[in-house]
Amino acid sequence: MEKVKLGLIGVGVIGNLHLGNIARLETVELTAACDILPERAQAAAEKYQCRAYTESQALLDEHPCEAVLIATPHYAHTTIGIAALEAGYHVLVEKPISVHKADCERLIGAHQDRRLVFAAMFQQRVDPHFRKIKELLEGGELGELLRIHWILTDWFRTEAYYASSNWRATWKGEGGGVLLNQAIHNLDMWQWLFGMPDKVWGHCRFGQRHKIEVEDEVTAYLEYGNGCRGVFTTSTGEAPGTNRLEIVGERGKLVLENGTLTFIRNNVPAIDFLRASQSLYDPPPVTMIPFSFDSPGDLHAAVLVNFVNAIQTGSELIAPAEQGIHSVELANAMIYSTIIGQPVNLPLDGQAYEQWLKRLIVNTTPGKQKD
Repeated sequence: MEKVKLGLIGVGVIGNLHLGNIARLETVELTAACDILPERAQAAAEKYQCRAYTESQALLDEHPCEAVLIATPHYAHTTIGIAALEAGYHVLVEKPISVHKADCERLIGAHQDRRLVFAAMFQQRVDPHFRKIKELLEGGELGELLRIHWILTDWFRTEAYYASSNWRATWKGEGGGVLLNQAIHNLDMWQWLFGMPDKVWGHCRFGQRHKIEVEDEVTAYLEYGNGCRGVFTTSTGEAPGTNRLEIVGERGKLVLENGTLTFIRNNVPAIDFLRASQSLYDPPPVTMIPFSFDSPGDLHAAVLVNFVNAIQTGSELIAPAEQGIHSVELANAMIYSTIIGQPVNLPLDGQAYEQWLKRLIVNTTPGKQKD
């Protein structure tokens, strides 16, 4: 079987991670590297013996490859992704697939040729902890969900991190902060595991811990039609951070923390026990079920391998790019709710959010530093 010829667009931090993975795979051949900084593109081309480009359109026009991996700053995911799909390329796009819902819809709309593989880099879907959680939820092991609480404050970033690239932490360059960059993975997991809520009430703080204009601290309340409630808390300025996911259902609780997943299963469903028990205080007895997993290896590489396999053999995608709209919509809703000071019903009005974002970009003082 011939190798898939792949071009990388964006040779930054994450792009270099992908370059290393591409070099180790026997089923893919890097034939092009593109970056707006000539020295980056040339360095990659020399190291991996491929063609160098400084303009993505030039790469797409010359067809040195059949597939592209887009690892640019966020807004370009949409424009380059649309151009690549319309030019007949298979596309693997880094997270988020776009900055806002309306752009997601434009990008997804460009995927007209269903023979083209269109995937997103949501590598957490490969993590065995989350795959086990999904299996348990879909199997009804928890019964009806009552509460979801994810404290996710271990995305710590310094001022030096935000200063490392001029596009970071700006509405114009990045379109958001912790929600669009770091916690977008967790928002993808949220919708993948629990589905989309009916209502979101976001409480974002912009430049709370850093001298930036976008959100670096968030608490959001998510409401589901069946009565389940969720709380999502994240930050890039809290240390020591916490990463604890609690999922509570009628039949028990799943807890994922410090790389350990435990099912605390009620021997009797909570609602049945509280109605029938003669005790005034005692909860139902439980059974502790810990899970252990083998190391999954490099999660990014696993998504890349899956993308290549989908091109070569038609394998089912781990993360179809069309599903990337949901995490973006959750992030947008949390920010928009904060701005308007009230809950937002889903589906979000993507056009309204886009117009608000455009006004914010125009009215924001250039640069990261807030007043």
